[in-house]
Amino acid sequence: MADAKISIEQIKKLKELSGVGLTDAKQALVEAKGDFDKALEAMRKKGLTKAEKRGDRETREGLIESYVHDGRIGAIVEVNCETSFVAKTDEFKTLAHQIAMQVASMAPLYVSVDDIPADVVEAKKKEFEENFKGPEKMKDQIIGGQIKKAFADKVLMDQPYILDDTKTVAEFIKDSIAKTGENITVRQFKRIELGVTE
Repeated sequence: MADAKISIEQIKKLKELSGVGLTDAKQALVEAKGDFDKALEAMRKKGLTKAEKRGDRETREGLIESYVHDGRIGAIVEVNCETSFVAKTDEFKTLAHQIAMQVASMAPLYVSVDDIPADVVEAKKKEFEENFKGPEKMKDQIIGGQIKKAFADKVLMDQPYILDDTKTVAEFIKDSIAKTGENITVRQFKRIELGVTE
């Protein structure tokens, strides 16, 4: 497809969805021969590659957001970014609100795998070892998989994202990192359910 058949609307839409510049958006459409979905996928991959590099940058700004469902379940989260400018954008506020919804809905216990206390992992490992009935040479691999599976729904970053279960919460946040150009992290959360105490 020639350049002439790639509309400025397509270019603007691709720029908006992927967070890249107009020139990059047009180039992606040209390379994808006008196939918008293919161009978007290519740009997302580029953006996510940049997002991975941003993952080490410090996040000292951000906001605290809450969500209450039906007066019975509530969640409060601290979501951080690099600058107060990004923290004040509607996109960032929406992201923080959706994370609070995720916490209220899916009741995670930890932000990431690194936050699971070693003694909790060890106790679970011991439980699996005591009940292990598979081949001995596969024991470590099988138990490792069982442990990962046992904690998957308890770790916020590994949970399927409630508004799009084709991606995890971590992948949803990476999409936002690609769009904002800043590192974004979830520092902490608290979930409260009426009549339930920890």
